[in-house]
Formats: sequence, C-alpha cells, structure tokens
Amino acid sequence: METYYRKLSSLNESQITDLMSYYLSFKAQAETGHVHFYGGRFENIYLKAEHIPGLNELMHEALNLAAGILGTDSELHISFWFNEMYHGHSTTKHTHDEDDELLSGVYYVNVPENSGDLVLSNTENGEEERVTPKAGEFIFFKPNLSHRVAMNHSNEMRLSIWMNIWPKN
Repeated sequence: METYYRKLSSLNESQITDLMSYYLSFKAQAETGHVHFYGGRFENIYLKAEHIPGLNELMHEALNLAAGILGTDSELHISFWFNEMYHGHSTTKHTHDEDDELLSGVYYVNVPENSGDLVLSNTENGEEERVTPKAGEFIFFKPNLSHRVAMNHSNEMRLSIWMNIWPKN
C-alpha cells in the first residue's frame, strides 16, 4: 500500500461551497457532539449526515473509493467528524488505529492558502511527508500511520471531514 492515496471528489465547486454553508448553518443551530479539547478548540465535531445535504452522497463516494483502494467487495462502514481550524490551530501527531479500521481519510471542504499541510510520518524510517491539500479532494491512508496537521497561518477557517472505514459486520 502506498503512503497515501489522493482522490478528487465528484462534487463541483458549488456543491463544496454549499457543504460548508450547510455545515456552518447547522452547527450554529443544533447541539453537536465534540471531543478532544486542545488548543482552545474541540478537534472533532460530530453532526448527523442527514442534516447536511450532500453529505450522505459524499460518504458513499468515500466508501466506494476506499473499496477500490482496499481491493475489496466486502461491505464497509464509515464514521466521520468535522475539523475546523482557524489561525494558529494545529493538531498533534496521532493515529486512528483504535479498533478494526482498515483505512482512514480526510475530505477537504475549505482550504485557504497557508492553512496547514497534512503531515504523514513514516514509522519505518521516521521521515515526514507533507501533503498540501486542495478543496474537493480526499486523502486516504493506513489508520496506523502517524499524522498531524500543521499550523493554520491563514486568517480563514480551514474545514475538513475526517473519516475511518472498517468492515461492516
């Protein structure tokens, strides 16, 4: 398996903008789940897919791409959460291999210039690989691959949707 897989979504620019608008609108109106309070913010924000038009379709697309990467016809399950980062925010190095995840990934909704690279750490040689994301793309990688998000140096919010994929029982 490669270090990571970069895949463009089928969403067009207007649909991506709508996704961000719906997220901001619904997040402001509803109770959300959230965990990992770090650096003055919650890193993981949980909203239900049915409250954000187009999100179910996006997660279905992620599952199809994951099945292709994994080379499986088995049914897969996905969990997801939002991560919004403002100026000065970053995430610390971590993995997503707590259970039986087969693949982890992220979809980028809004990526201002200088809003922080995804930094993947190769556990075999200790080297880091920096990936500068673009709005409208997925990046998938092994759940046990250490990663972090570099500091957002822009004055705008960066919005991404993180996910874990595992076999459906």
